[in-house]
Amino acid sequence: MTSSSPVHGPDGGGRGRGDERLPRPPAFAFPAQTWKEIAYLLGNLPVGIVCFILTLVWLAVGLGLSVTVVGLPLLALGLRFSRLLGRFERNRARALLSVRIDEPSPLPYRPGSGFLSRLWTSLRDPVGWRATLYALIRLPWAVVTFALTLTSLFVAWPVLPWIARGLTHADRAMVRGLLFPSDELERRIAELESDRGTVVDTAAADLRRIERDLHDGAQARLVALAMGLGLAKEKLEEDPEAAAKMVDEAHGEVKLALQELRDLARGIHPAILTDRGLGPALSALSARCTVPVTVSVDLPQRPAPAIEGIAYFTVSELLQNISKHSGARTAEVDVWRTDDRLLIQVRDDGHGGATTDGGTGLAGLTERLSSVDGLFAVDSPPGGPTSVTAELPWRHRTGSAAGTAVAHSRSGA
Repeated sequence: MTSSSPVHGPDGGGRGRGDERLPRPPAFAFPAQTWKEIAYLLGNLPVGIVCFILTLVWLAVGLGLSVTVVGLPLLALGLRFSRLLGRFERNRARALLSVRIDEPSPLPYRPGSGFLSRLWTSLRDPVGWRATLYALIRLPWAVVTFALTLTSLFVAWPVLPWIARGLTHADRAMVRGLLFPSDELERRIAELESDRGTVVDTAAADLRRIERDLHDGAQARLVALAMGLGLAKEKLEEDPEAAAKMVDEAHGEVKLALQELRDLARGIHPAILTDRGLGPALSALSARCTVPVTVSVDLPQRPAPAIEGIAYFTVSELLQNISKHSGARTAEVDVWRTDDRLLIQVRDDGHGGATTDGGTGLAGLTERLSSVDGLFAVDSPPGGPTSVTAELPWRHRTGSAAGTAVAHSRSGA
């Protein structure tokens, strides 16, 4: 006599051996993005009607009253309203169509400007006018997309994803074309204004550093030297031996003052960089590093003095960081040109962990390089090694100073 025991399926329920496997629960066949696109297309009509009516009202009233005092302010307010509509449409496209568009910059009102100046700035707002055009031309398209999508939901279900994708491609094009920030020029102007501020701040910091170094170093030594020579002059007849000793001390102070002045001049712009170029200058720089450094500079010609100076001081700062913080045993410096870019790579086998956050010296290098359209990247995982890459725009040296600066040198501490 045989007996059968129930077989437990994945759902925990028992069924006999001969029972057929239960089908999966029913589910919508379309992926989530397709449903988002369908929702966007169906929402085009109500959103388009509201935006069209509101835009048409303020535009008609503002243009009609533009011959009076209140017409132009109404137009300016309408353009601000269009900016808000544009922001709403960008957010809707970002949420449903995955279109990432940056928000435009605020209106560039000048500090202390009067009412007329602010009014004129508002009336010349290209972002507001493009958003107005977008609201006016969207209504016919919204009617078409709503009708096609709603009809396809009932009679063309199998091909609805392709229909939705094609229609939303047109929506994406309109959003990118009309609701994008003013243009690349606006962004570029903002970047240049920021870079100009960085350059000014860096120059002011360098001037303060030079003033501090002169005041605390060479100037103090020269003052002490003058006082020592004055005392030696008074003791010259009374105690010649003491006067001679004071003169010797003054001579030592002169040497120290000259050395500090040389170091200060090297910090402003080293003479070897001006005379011989980047390769020999970096070789001399690496010789003062406490870590053995391999320097390789492969340049067909010398870049412009400003770019050459920034490259030199970038490597100088990085080698100082290696000497003070890296715990490295060796380091490498490579400089070469690729097309219209000057590339610098500094590597060390230290303990890593370098970062541009927290107001470090690397953060200052990032700002300095960005002020001349340069790039600065740090790859320094904990435990090392560290690789820092800097990229500068290549600018040709003008005049007879242009020459060849190709150097391959190896130096150590």
